[in-house]
Amino acid sequence: MAQTLVIKIGTSSLTQPQTGSLALATIATLVETVCRLRRAGHQVVLVSSGAVGVGCTRLGLKERPRVLALKQAVAAVGQGRLIRVYDDLFSALDQPIAQVLLSRIDLIERHRYLNVHRTLRELLRLGVVPVVNENDTVAVEELKFGDNDTLSALVAGLVQADWLFLLTDVDRLYSADPRRDQDAQPITLVTEIADLQVQTGGAGSAWGTGGMATKITAAQMATGAGVRTVITEGRYPQNIDKALAGEPVGTQFLPQPRPKNARQYWIAHGLVPEGKLYLDDGAVVALRERGKSLLAAGIIGVKGEFQSQEAVQLCGPGGEVIARGLVNYSSWEIERIQGRASDQIEEVLGRPGAETVVHRDNLVLGDF
Repeated sequence: MAQTLVIKIGTSSLTQPQTGSLALATIATLVETVCRLRRAGHQVVLVSSGAVGVGCTRLGLKERPRVLALKQAVAAVGQGRLIRVYDDLFSALDQPIAQVLLSRIDLIERHRYLNVHRTLRELLRLGVVPVVNENDTVAVEELKFGDNDTLSALVAGLVQADWLFLLTDVDRLYSADPRRDQDAQPITLVTEIADLQVQTGGAGSAWGTGGMATKITAAQMATGAGVRTVITEGRYPQNIDKALAGEPVGTQFLPQPRPKNARQYWIAHGLVPEGKLYLDDGAVVALRERGKSLLAAGIIGVKGEFQSQEAVQLCGPGGEVIARGLVNYSSWEIERIQGRASDQIEEVLGRPGAETVVHRDNLVLGDF
């Protein structure tokens, strides 16, 4: 059965750990695997890191830049080299590809989010393999995805993928780092991420930005959208075929039985919260247990500055995040109407307004 697959490969798998040079044998095997999957009828999106690492090698830099301007310049050098390698290898197997560079703002603004969705779906319909990466050349620190694990999970939700494969430098998830702890136990199947007990470290190599913690977060995001997620070793892309055939390779995360719809996924993960609303116990119960909208009467505090239709976190009285949603009022308006009944809003603000501060259709429960 034809399925939609998102494959993310990290810098630690794409490059040699000591030099940062491209691991051409791994890339060639990955390309062969993707082409084989395409011939079997699957739609494939490739999310590829590596632009900064390749740029460092091209410019003779010995470590990953920390200054944003230098990182952006290095990424501009590396991205051209990286996509040329991909294009040469895919072209040898008659598989067309497309370069898609995304910034966080492309997924924050609803119309841009829908444009990205339509473009990716059209590329897949045409039989093209989109090669996606963060647009590091123009991204600012406040609006970065943070790592391509997060980006791949967002893309998987965007294209409504069946599978997300996170190719990394270890064969699966362990209870601790197996390179440092001989007693680390392999984890092959995860049904509930909330019950997962693991120790996670930092980035896998000097050239990468992710680590196992970011992959678990990505798995949580993707499974929430109904996407089965697999962590497996990047040096052996053939593991993708084995997973699709039902073999227990890597660590597999089962999708949630009631996944978020596309709009809920965008609210939960595409948006960046601009502030917080603190709710009383009654409002928390109304949201969690009764599926109600948030009314001004249940708000006891406001933090941050934001405008109407921007995203905020909804927190209980103790500060725990219980939901995320789009507000119908600005922060200064909510400060004036908090604790008030809905029929008092027009009198307080001097104009008619929505009965709800956050409508239930624009609200997603969860600890984000």
